[in-house]
Amino acid sequence: MTATYPTIRTAPQEVGKRIAFLGVGWIGLSRLQAMVDTGLCSKVVICDPSEERIAEACRAAPAAECVPSFDTLLDRDLDGIVIATPSALHAEQALRAIDLGLAVFCQKPLARSADEVRTVIAAARAKDVLLGVDLSYRHAEGMRVLRDRVRSGELGRIFDVELVFHNAYGPDKAWFYDKVLSGGGCLTDLGIHLVDLALDVLDWPEVEDVRGALFVQGERLTGVPQVTEDFASATLSLAGGVSVRLACSWKLNAGCDAVIEARFHGTEASASFRNLPSSFYDFETVLLRGTAQERLVGPPDDWGGRAARLWLTRLAAEPGYDPEIEHMERVAETLDRIYRNA
Repeated sequence: MTATYPTIRTAPQEVGKRIAFLGVGWIGLSRLQAMVDTGLCSKVVICDPSEERIAEACRAAPAAECVPSFDTLLDRDLDGIVIATPSALHAEQALRAIDLGLAVFCQKPLARSADEVRTVIAAARAKDVLLGVDLSYRHAEGMRVLRDRVRSGELGRIFDVELVFHNAYGPDKAWFYDKVLSGGGCLTDLGIHLVDLALDVLDWPEVEDVRGALFVQGERLTGVPQVTEDFASATLSLAGGVSVRLACSWKLNAGCDAVIEARFHGTEASASFRNLPSSFYDFETVLLRGTAQERLVGPPDDWGGRAARLWLTRLAAEPGYDPEIEHMERVAETLDRIYRNA
């Protein structure tokens, strides 16, 4: 199925933005490539402590300028910055960029807590700059189709949602396992996608009650743990009586590379957005009625860089503050409540 995302038209004089990339690891490099491929980057500035990653990024953007530090980067004449650094740095780096009037596209999470998220959003609102967060799964074509089916009422009244994200390997960077640098474990890394998908598809209902459980190597975490969890589960009670159950993990004995699914149960039908066996990238959306299944969307779909491309396209046409970012406050608040109520 062909994607039907809206195209923002840009006048010729608006095309060509000066974008800096702070951090060009695997995700940062992927987003750099996605943005360069749009043709909307007139200038690229790159900053990363790894010479190897810098060299790889320069192959994607041969005319890029490479700078040695974040301070040097901020001295350049820029329109926006893409942040792909350890999570603990996101809020401070975003605030410094916003204070200079730069648009920001940040890897998830935007910050380590709801309070930090609110501070960054308030700064973007005050400066009237575009702020985006890379919650990429919501931009998959299959998820868009599922969202449309739910919001149109085709599934009837949604009463239950199940979401899982199990990564059999876990992150390969040491900072993910350091709570000071990451802010949390698999719930912060993977669960944020699940909370975002549930609330976005259901058009952002209030979260009335939250219960959670956190584990590390099979041991239950209580109180205020100083280590990062490798398994998390939660139940959310939403306004309107909807129950949401989610689970996510690193290095689970799942029998395959990854299990990723968002299933919405309605009074007339159910729908599932799920990865093909063991794939992190290929998804299908299936409509479920009784014992029958109807595939609505399947691969291929170049969804990974879609959020980045949409942010840059928006920046080229309407660079001001977008209030849609305020939904991130509810996502962050929900994650905070899961941690508190585990």
